Formats: sequence, structure tokens, C-alpha cells
Amino acid sequence: MQPYFQCGRYRLPVNTPQARPLVMGILNITPDSFSDGGQFYSLEFALSRAEQMIADGVDIIDIGGESSRPGSPALSLEEELDRVMPAIYALRDCGKPLSIDTYKPAVMREALAAGVDLVNDINGLREPGALEAVRDSDCGVCVMHMQANPQTMQIKPEYQDVVAEVSAFLLERVNALEQAGVARNRISIDPGFGFGKTLAHNVALLQSIGDIQSVLDLPLLAGISRKTMLGELTGKPLERRLAGSLAAALAAVSLGAKIIRVHDVAETVDALKVWQAAQRIQATEI
Repeated sequence: MQPYFQCGRYRLPVNTPQARPLVMGILNITPDSFSDGGQFYSLEFALSRAEQMIADGVDIIDIGGESSRPGSPALSLEEELDRVMPAIYALRDCGKPLSIDTYKPAVMREALAAGVDLVNDINGLREPGALEAVRDSDCGVCVMHMQANPQTMQIKPEYQDVVAEVSAFLLERVNALEQAGVARNRISIDPGFGFGKTLAHNVALLQSIGDIQSVLDLPLLAGISRKTMLGELTGKPLERRLAGSLAAALAAVSLGAKIIRVHDVAETVDALKVWQAAQRIQATEI
């Protein structure tokens, strides 16, 4: 794996002696997000939330205007742009890399022109024009696996071997990016927890983070925060999944994940500091 993840204006260490897990904070500018109930829907509240994440130690801010919760309807291009572009313009000089969470090439192009550093695509850059939208930039790219689409993905997801099939999909998309001219040090991967997977599929992927990352030799992003799989494992409703989210984050980084996408930035940063201290102590003892 290359030592740095090239992310637009930023080179983020992911495989150096000083590298630590990166925390990506979620900024949903939507009225119907499953996780925050649209509380950051207005620009004023979204910017306030971003400022708090920066104060809490976030490494990347992931801006999204279209909900991808199971069963969510698709959003028009115009409405998505109306939601995300004001936040991008307001935050582009905040000192942190900005990510755009979108599968629409037109949104990618507009966001990149406005200063976004990373394209985070739940559709794996499969839309016509997506590869071209990122090709001529120096932006980072996160390629995610999703079976079907948000409207249908959780109806009856099936795999013969979920780890092998997700890995094969990610490898195919990485190859497509490289063939299109995207440098390898600009690419990260995401197995897509909760996107067309049952609890058993999600657990298998979590257990195999190290294998998936080593096969593709690219930084892996794990997005498990507050997800249904945590509710199924703990029996807790959405508003009581913080402990499960922190446990999932620590499990993911202990297995090799380089980027953790979370709602609870301050708590995750604190948990990772303690985990890192324990890792250093263990290394010293060895």
C-alpha cells in the first residue's frame, strides 16, 4: 500500500510509521437522513455542525445531500446541488479535506470545481460519466460496493460468498479507475456495510476487513456508525447505538481499516486515542 492517500489538496498518511486511523465525519444536508433526522438540513446548522466536527478533531468532512437509507427515493440533480453546493462553498477553506457523497457525475463535477477533495460514491463510479468526472482531477476517490440500489437493496440480498464477491467487485472498479487514468494513490475502497447485506453478510465483511484490504492493497474505509447491523447485534434503537458504533470503529481499525466514517466524531476520536495508546504500549512490551 502506498504511504499516502492523495485527496485533492491534501496528502493523508495511511501507511507510514506515524499514520493513524482517519476519522471522516458525516454531514448530511437532508431532511430525511436515517441517523440525524434532518437536524442539519439548514445551511446554518450544517455549518455549525461542521465547525463542531473540526473542533472535535475530524480529518475529513463528508457532505451528502441525498439519503441512501434503505427504501429512500432518488433525488433530482437540481435539488441535490441546491443542498450541497452552499455548504461546499462555505467550507472549502476550513482547513480540512471535503468529501462529496454522491453517485451523480454532474454533482461530482460541480463539487470538484468548487474545491471538494474526495468523491465518495456508493455506486462505485458506475454511472456513465463518473470516471470522466474524476479522471482529470487530483481528487481522492472512494469506491463502495452496493448490491442493487437504495430502493431495493435490503429486500432480499443474496451472495454465494459475500467476501469474495465484494472483493471482486471492488477490484473490477479499481481496475476501471486505473484504466481511465486515475492514479492508484488516489483510490480507497469501502465494502459497503448495510448496502444490500444481511447481518450475517455485514459481520463476515467486518471480520474480513484485513483480507479485503490486503488483496486490493488500498486503504479501506469502514462506515458502520449507527447502522441497522448494530441495532440487530445489540437490540438498541438508533439513538442508543453510540457504544456499538465505537466498538465497531475500534474493531474495524484493529483489523486494518484506515478510514472510519462516523456520526459521533468527538467520541470516536477519543476512543481511537485510547486504542492507539494501548497499541503503542503493546508494541513497546513486545
